Order: sequence, then structure tokens, then C-alpha cells
Amino acid sequence: MRYHRSDVVDRALAVLDEYGLESLTMRRLATELGVQPSALYHHVPNKQTLLAAVADEILARGRRPRRARTWDRRVVELCGELRDAMLAYRDGAEVVATAQSFGLGAGDLAAALREALRDGGLPDELVDVATRTLLHLVFGHTAEEQTALQAASAGAIDGEPARSSDFERSLEIVLDGLRTRVRS
Repeated sequence: MRYHRSDVVDRALAVLDEYGLESLTMRRLATELGVQPSALYHHVPNKQTLLAAVADEILARGRRPRRARTWDRRVVELCGELRDAMLAYRDGAEVVATAQSFGLGAGDLAAALREALRDGGLPDELVDVATRTLLHLVFGHTAEEQTALQAASAGAIDGEPARSSDFERSLEIVLDGLRTRVRS
């Protein structure tokens, strides 16, 4: 059977979700698809490219209608969408954060945040740092939440993971600071 790149990415996402990032190897993926590992390189030149494609697919599947009108509500909407998309897949936060930090894909999430911040009147010299701050908040909070959820499901911890209300309050704290910069 001939596979397309989308088939490879779909199967990689299934392996990620079932077994975790540490088990997502080119060899395992080839076995899952019933092909030799060398056949995968017709679709993705290396594992980094595969992970970037998986990150992009996680974000694409997590996309939802955008309804917010004001710049700050758009930021909350974008950050919430990113968090939910990463939480939908085992190790999703690690995959997306890594792809983003290495500049290997991860959709247009930084561009969408930059646009919202510019529309809010944030000075140009702060748009990039504010974007990185928001991404770091979302990646860090989601990675911690995901780790706790996975540990709890494995019986390794008894505690509760961070609540979504903590995430929302954290975003509001950052936005409060950004709003003061807009008014200055």
C-alpha cells in the first residue's frame, strides 16, 4: 500500500497519543505502517521534520472558530485554543513547544498573537517579547498540567493537576501588565 505524507503524520500522531513521545521513533512508525524505515524518508527527511508536521497537525485539529473582537480577548482565545490543542494529545505540549522553539513549524500561533498585540496598540518594541511571554506561559502551564494528568492516570501521584482557572488567571495577570503598557 502506498502512503501519503498525511497518512504518515496521522499514524505518527496515533503513536504519540498511545505510547508517548519517547516511543515515537522512525523505526516504530515504519513498523506501524508496515514499511521499511527508509520508506518514511520519501515523506519526511528526518525526525525533526516529522515532529514539526505532528505539531502542525495538533494545532490544526485544535483550531476552533474565533469570535473575540477586542485584542485582549483575542489573546485569551488564541492562548486557550493552543492549550486545549496540546492537551488533546499525550505529550502534545512538549511536541508543539519544541517545534515552536526550534522554528520547525507549529503553525502560525506566534503570528496570530503578534497581530492581536499590534491591534491592541502595544508598542512595536514590546510585541515580540509579549508574544514570547504569552507562549512561554501557555507552554509551561500546559506541560505541567499534562505531566500531572499523565502521572495521575498512571497512579504515580494523588494530587490534582493545575486547574484551567489557574491558567486563565495567569493570562489575565500578564494581560493586566500589557494593558498598562498600551495606556502609557
